[in-house]
Amino acid sequence: MLKVDRIRSGYGSMEILKGISLEIMEGEIVSIIGANGAGKTTLLMSISRIIPLFSGAVFFNGKDISGLSPSKIVSLGILHIPEGRRIFPKLTVLENLELGAFSQNDKVLKKKALEGVFEFFPLLFERQGQMGGTLSGGEQQMLAIGRALMAQPKLLMIDEPSLGLAPIIVEKIFGLIQKLGKGGLTLLIVEQNARLALSIADRAYVMETGTVALQGKAGDLMQDTRIKAAYLGE
Repeated sequence: MLKVDRIRSGYGSMEILKGISLEIMEGEIVSIIGANGAGKTTLLMSISRIIPLFSGAVFFNGKDISGLSPSKIVSLGILHIPEGRRIFPKLTVLENLELGAFSQNDKVLKKKALEGVFEFFPLLFERQGQMGGTLSGGEQQMLAIGRALMAQPKLLMIDEPSLGLAPIIVEKIFGLIQKLGKGGLTLLIVEQNARLALSIADRAYVMETGTVALQGKAGDLMQDTRIKAAYLGE
């Protein structure tokens, strides 16, 4: 579904990604792990075209999307939930969700998408008239995911879903992400909590200073002595 081919990108003249390549098959959950500064967030921003590529290419369902605008990337079905969730705090839960379907003109499909989000996140149905900024961190993460689901994504990329959340809430969020994957949604997860990231993934990539250091089945990486020592505290 997604192929990243030797991309280099960064900010201004500063190169962060140094020839990254990876692939994601339809229906997979793929996790990207690595230390702070490894380039994980830059990778997602490069795929969604928030920052430009210096070289290399990104393909989605066989089509080169390297030169497309971020809005066009979204229209293809690639949704990106950024680090920190970035919901609209002064809009209600319902208004936040409706903005996720801003490009959908069919009212019937929009209503169906909203019903699907409320079915998956009953709490958002209960809080639909509440301001987004008054939600807890975990509830805001649910809202961010729900807003992305309103756009009917084919590939959902989530950056640091555990950021700033209590451990018990993190487990709940990751359970919901895993449920989305079992429902057939393709997911690319960037996460510092390597144990959790690997526990829900089919495959994973380990990034170090802008390069892919290791890759493989998530279960195999969990048993890799290098991963245990560097990321799992063993």
